[in-house]
Amino acid sequence: MPRYTIHIRDEWLTVPCRDSTYTIQWLGHEALKRYTKNKPDNGGIKKAVTDIKFFARRCQGQGLLDEDDTIEDVLEDNDFVEIAIEGDAMSSDFIPYQPGVSQLYPSIYLFLDGNSLTSTDLVNLGKGLYKIKLSPEAENGVVKSRELLDTIVKENKVVYGITTGFGKFARTVIPVHKLKELQENLVRSHSAGVGSPLTPERTRMLLALRINVLAKGYSGISLETLHRMIEAFNASCLSFVPEKGTVGASGDLAPLSHLALGLMGEGKMWSPKSGWADAKYVLEAHGLKPISLKPKEGLALINGTQMITSLGAEAVERALAIARQADIIAAITLEVLKGTSKAFDSESHRFCDRVQDAYTMRCCPQVHGIVNDTIDFAKKIINTEINSATDNPISFTGSEGETISGGNFHGEYPAKALDFLAIGVHELAAISERRIERLCNPSLSELPAFLVNEGGLNSGFMIAHCTAASLVSENKVLCHPSSVDSLSTSAATEDHVSMGGWAARKALRVVEHVEQVLAIELIAACQGIEFLRPLRTTTPLEKVYDLVRSVVKPWIKDRFMSPDIEAVHRLLLDQKVWHVAQPYIERYNMEFLPESRPSSPTAFSLDPPASPRKRVRLE
Repeated sequence: MPRYTIHIRDEWLTVPCRDSTYTIQWLGHEALKRYTKNKPDNGGIKKAVTDIKFFARRCQGQGLLDEDDTIEDVLEDNDFVEIAIEGDAMSSDFIPYQPGVSQLYPSIYLFLDGNSLTSTDLVNLGKGLYKIKLSPEAENGVVKSRELLDTIVKENKVVYGITTGFGKFARTVIPVHKLKELQENLVRSHSAGVGSPLTPERTRMLLALRINVLAKGYSGISLETLHRMIEAFNASCLSFVPEKGTVGASGDLAPLSHLALGLMGEGKMWSPKSGWADAKYVLEAHGLKPISLKPKEGLALINGTQMITSLGAEAVERALAIARQADIIAAITLEVLKGTSKAFDSESHRFCDRVQDAYTMRCCPQVHGIVNDTIDFAKKIINTEINSATDNPISFTGSEGETISGGNFHGEYPAKALDFLAIGVHELAAISERRIERLCNPSLSELPAFLVNEGGLNSGFMIAHCTAASLVSENKVLCHPSSVDSLSTSAATEDHVSMGGWAARKALRVVEHVEQVLAIELIAACQGIEFLRPLRTTTPLEKVYDLVRSVVKPWIKDRFMSPDIEAVHRLLLDQKVWHVAQPYIERYNMEFLPESRPSSPTAFSLDPPASPRKRVRLE
C-alpha cells in the first residue's frame, strides 16, 4: 500500500493510501484529520476539516500540487508533501508557507576553515541559525590534500587506510579496482551503533564539526564529497546516528559511520519536511545526490572525535549558562533566608550583627568559583579539539607530500575534560539542593513549612525538594569518570581507548540535572519572597522575580508542579534570568571601585544615584 509523509506545521504524519486514484485534496484532508485528532484543541482549528483551505506542494522540486490531481499522477510511493493551511498563524515557531523559499535556515552563512570554529558557533549551527560555506583557503587546502591521495593510488603505494585494510587488517593490501568497495564496506560494517538517535540539533552539530575537520585539508577528502556534505547540512538532511557504540578511539567510529551511511543514501535520514524515512528518498526529496566514496574517503568520514566533541561543546555552553545564573539564584535565596553578604567582602563582618551563615550561603563564591574555573578549562580543551585534525592517516601536502599514521583520533583529551566538567558543575546542584532544604525547613528559614499556607492540607514544596535530592544523587553516580576505564578492542590493535562518548553523554545529563535543581530553587526562593511582603528585595532581583512570575504563579494551594519546574527550566535554558540581571552586574563591575561598592552587586538601581559616588570614569 502506498504511503506518504505529510508535513503540517510542526508535525510529520504518515498517511497510507489504499487507492492511488484519490486526489491531492483527499490526501490533504486525511492528513489534517490525523493532525487535529492528535491535538486536544484540534490544533486551534475551528473549522471542519473538509472546509479548510490549504496549499500542497511536493518537497522534491518544491512544485505546487493541484488539489484535483490524482495521487498516482503527481506523487510516488514514499513521497513527501508539505501542507500549508491558508491564513495560518500559529506560534512564533511556525514559518508561513512561501513557495520557492527555503524554510530551513536564514540566509546567513558561517564560513568554515578548520581553524576558527568555537563551541558557541557549533551550538548555534546545531540550532539551525546558520548555513555553511567553505572559506576559499579551505577549498584550496582540500584540493591539494586530495591530489596527494590520488597520486598515492596512481603510484600503487602501500599506505594504511588508502590501499590497505583497517585495524588488524592493516597489512592486507587491497587491489586498486576494489578501493571504492573497501571504503563502502568500512562505513557499512562500522555502522553498528545502538540506542536512540541523536536529536536533529545534535546531529547537525556532529555533521558541522566533521565538515570543519575535513576543511582543514589533512584528510584527503575530495572537494566534491565535502560539498555534498555541506549541501546535506544546509538542507538539514540528517542521518540516523545512534547515541551508543563509541569507545572514543579510533575516534567515534560507530556514530560517524552512521552519519556517513545516510549521506551515502543508505539507512535512515531525517529532515524537517520528511521526518524519518529511507535516506535515498530524503536526499531525492531535497534534490540531493548521495556521496560516492573515493579511495580513503570512508576512513576520512568516520575517523575522529567529533561525537565526543560536539556533545561536549553543548555541555560546556550549557554549563557556562547555568553557572552564571546560579549566582543570581543563590542571591535570591540569600535574601529570602535573610543571610548576610558581609562574608563576600574583603572586610567581612566589620559592621555585621550576624556573625556567619551556613556554608551553603557563606561559601557560594568558593564553590561556584571553582565551577567557573572548571568550565573555562573544559571549554579551552573542547575548542582546541574542535579545530584539530583527528583523522588517521594525516596527509601533509608540503614539499615531500607524505602521509603519517598517528593517534590524533584518540579522545582522551575531551574525555578527561568532560569528566572533569561533570564533577565540577555537579557542585552547583549539590549546594543548591541544600539551599532548597533551608528554604523548606521552617526551623532554618523562619518561613511556613514547605513554603505553603495550611500545611498538612497542602504539602507545598515537599516533593519538589525530593526531586532535587534525587537528581543530585543521580549525579553522584554519573560523576564517576568514564575515562578511567579502557577495554582493548580490534584484536588488541586498539588496546587503549578513552570511553569519551559516555563522558560526553553523561556530562550533558549532569548539566541538565543541575539546570533542573536550580529551577526548583528559583521557584522556591520566589515563593519565599511571597511570605516577606510588603518588603522588597533589590531591583535586579525583583526583576528576576517578575520574570519567574510571568510563567509561574505564586503557590496559594497545592497544584500540579511539574509544568512550573519545566517552565522555569526553559527560562534558564534560554538564559533569560541572566539577561534580566546582566545590565546591573555589568554596571556594578564598571562603575564602582572596590572601596566604594555597595554591599552587593544587586544593591543598587540602574537609575542615577541620589548622591555622588566615587566612580571609575571610562574615557
